[in-house]
Amino acid sequence: MINLQNSIVLCSVFILFACSSSRSSEVLISVSPKTLVKSGDSVTIRWSGDDSPSKLDWIGIYSPATSSHDDFIGYVFLSSSPGWENGSGSISIPLVNLRSTYQFRIFRWNESEIDDARTDADHNPLPGTGRVAAVSEKVGFEPGRGPEQVHLSLTGRDSEMRVMFVTGDGKDCFVRYGLTRNNMDQVSGTRVRRYEREHMCGAPANQSIGWRDPGFIHDGILVNLMDGKKYFYQVGGDSEGWSNVFSFVSQDQNSKETFAFLFGDMGTATPYSTFLRTQEESESTVRWIMRDIRALGDKPAMISHVGDISYARGYSWLWDNFFTQIEPIASRVPYHVCVGNHEYDWPSQPWIPSWAATIYKQDSGGECGVPFSFRFNMPGNSSESNGAMASMGGMASMTRNLYYSFDMGVIHFVYISTETNFLPGSDQYRFLEQDLGSVDREKTPFVVVQGHRPMYTTSSGHKDAPLRQRMVQHLEPLLVKNRVSLALWGHVHRYERFCPLSNFTCGDSGAFPVHIVIGMGGQDWQPIWEPRADHPNDPVYPQPVRSEFRAGQFGYARIVADAVKLRFDYVGNHDGKVHDVVEILAPYRRPAAAAAAAAAASLTPYGDL
Repeated sequence: MINLQNSIVLCSVFILFACSSSRSSEVLISVSPKTLVKSGDSVTIRWSGDDSPSKLDWIGIYSPATSSHDDFIGYVFLSSSPGWENGSGSISIPLVNLRSTYQFRIFRWNESEIDDARTDADHNPLPGTGRVAAVSEKVGFEPGRGPEQVHLSLTGRDSEMRVMFVTGDGKDCFVRYGLTRNNMDQVSGTRVRRYEREHMCGAPANQSIGWRDPGFIHDGILVNLMDGKKYFYQVGGDSEGWSNVFSFVSQDQNSKETFAFLFGDMGTATPYSTFLRTQEESESTVRWIMRDIRALGDKPAMISHVGDISYARGYSWLWDNFFTQIEPIASRVPYHVCVGNHEYDWPSQPWIPSWAATIYKQDSGGECGVPFSFRFNMPGNSSESNGAMASMGGMASMTRNLYYSFDMGVIHFVYISTETNFLPGSDQYRFLEQDLGSVDREKTPFVVVQGHRPMYTTSSGHKDAPLRQRMVQHLEPLLVKNRVSLALWGHVHRYERFCPLSNFTCGDSGAFPVHIVIGMGGQDWQPIWEPRADHPNDPVYPQPVRSEFRAGQFGYARIVADAVKLRFDYVGNHDGKVHDVVEILAPYRRPAAAAAAAAAASLTPYGDL
C-alpha cells in the first residue's frame, strides 16, 4: 500500500531541490565527524560541484536540524574558504553542545536579492534563504560525556562553594569532591530548574528565530570546606556521565589578602556571523585572566562581571556559547555578576519612572531577566518582578541576583542594580543603607560597590543623564558617609578612572570613593575618546580634570589587597600588561602607621606580568 503522506513529503522535497538548484547541476556537501565529543570540537563542512560559485553563497548553521531556513543560528560565506572560486572548498567550525543536532545548508545568494529591510544589528543585510543548494547530514554530540557549562559562585559562607552546570535531560546529578584527585569522597546533590519559551516577555526571545531549549540547569552546594584548601571536583552522574575533573581553592575566613578580576560588558565570541554583534575581544579577556589565575597558584580569588553578561538579547544559544567560553576560568574561581540593561530591560518592567522613559527600553531582547535569574545564583535573596505575566508564577516572573554582598578576605563586595528602583524608600535603597552601615571595617577595611550603569562618566554620548543625576543625589551620600573605597561601573565600553569624588568634586584619598568605569571587557559599540579611522564621524569627548585616566583598549582589572592597602590595576588585552594603577590605603588607621605598613607591603602576586 502506498503511504500518501510520505509520498507528498517526498514530492515536496523533490520540488524544493529541483527549483532551488537551477543555477548548477548539483552541489555535494559532506560533514565530518558526524558525532562530536564535547563543546569546542570542530566539524568540517566540505562541498564540491558548484559550477557557478558566487562570493555571496553561504552556509547556514542550524540547530536543531529541524529549524526552518530563516531560523539559522549563524552563517559563513563560502568565499572564506581558499579556492572557493573553483566550486569546492571546506570550512571547519567549532560547535557548542546545544543538546540538539546541527545541520548545515548551502544557499545561493546575489546582489539583486539583498533586502535592506532584513539586516543584522549593524544594519548589514542578512543573507537570503530563497535558494537552497545543498543540505548536510545531521551532526550531534556523544551522550554520556557529562554535563557542561560548569561555573562556581560563593554563597556567603566561607565553608561553602556553589557549583552550577547544564544537562540535556535533567536526570539526577551530583557533585563529588575532595582534597585529592583520586579521593573525591564527599558528595552533594543538586536541584534542577529550567525556563520555557512562554516565560520570555517578547521577541526575539519568545520566537522561533531566537528561542532554543536552554537545557536543565543544576545547582549544588559543596559544604564543610576547609579554609584555603585546593579541592578537586566532578559533576554528573551514572546516567549523564561525569565531567572532567576541575579544581578550586576554598575561601579562608582568616585571610588577610584578597585577589579579584573585574570587568563589565564582556559578551561572547562566535566562530560565525549571526543576527547580533558578538564580542571577539572577550576571548582575549578570558585568556589573560586564565594566565593570572595560574600565576596565583593555590590562592583563592574571584571574578566580578558588572552587567551586560552574554549579550544574548533574546538569541538563547549565545548563553550556551558564553558559559562554554568562560568555563575554563569560572570552574576554577567563583564568578559573580550584577544585572545590566541587556539582561533585564523591557517595556513591561514594573519600574520605569517618567524621567527614565528613554533609558529603560527593549535592550534584553525580550528576556526580561529570566535567563540571568536561572543561570546564576548569587548570595542573598533579592528579587523583584520582571513584569512577566503573574500566571507564570515562581521564579519565571521574578528577577533575582539584583543586589547582594559578601566578604572575601579584606574586602566587602557590594552589588547593586541600576535597572530597578534604587531611590529612597525602595527595598534596594534600604538594603544598601543597612549593608554599608554594618560593615566590620576591622575585618574588611575596604568596601567595593559595583553596578552596571555608571554614576560618573565623561562619555556624554550615553543618554543616562537623568539616572546619573539621581544616583549622585541619592546613592552617593551613602557611599561617602560609609567611606566606600571603590565604586566600579560598566555600560560604557571603555576604561576610565576618576579622582576620589563627591558631587563632581575631587577630594582626598579615603575621604571619597574612587570611581572607575570597567566596561572594556569585550563589547565594541561606544562613543569614542580617541579619533579612530573606522569611526570617522563619531564625536570625541573632552577629558575633564576629575577624569585622571582613560583608555580605549579592551581589557580587565585586577585587585590585590591586604589589611592596609588595596592596589587596582588595569590590564590591556592588546599586550597583557598593566596600563594604570591606583593604590588606596585602608581607612580608620593612623596615617603614619598606615603609610609605613603600606610601604612595606608587597602586593605583587603576578610577578612581572
